[in-house]
Amino acid sequence: MKMIIAVVQDKDSHRLLNELVEHNFRATKLASTGGFLKSGNTTFMIGTDDIRVEKALEIIKNNCESRQQLVAPVSPMGGNADSYVPYPVEIQVGGAAVFVLPIETFMQF
Repeated sequence: MKMIIAVVQDKDSHRLLNELVEHNFRATKLASTGGFLKSGNTTFMIGTDDIRVEKALEIIKNNCESRQQLVAPVSPMGGNADSYVPYPVEIQVGGAAVFVLPIETFMQF
């Protein structure tokens, strides 16, 4: 048995949850916050048999797309902020960070 932990962008979470349920995966959905952009994320915890891991990863990959986003850089700490002109920077966001962990025991009460 495996535990899949997938951190996805909030924009992708509803679509991903629908696909997981459609393919008979049980998932626990948790609200989370990213460290870099400090934006909302959703973390899914999915317990599944070893033989279904690849299908779950395929569903995650197909429903969590990367996209470009403009962000304003934070002003530098220290130094002269008067000469600092914050131009928006385009970065890639989205997709999914996925961890697959072995599970020794699973109990449901």
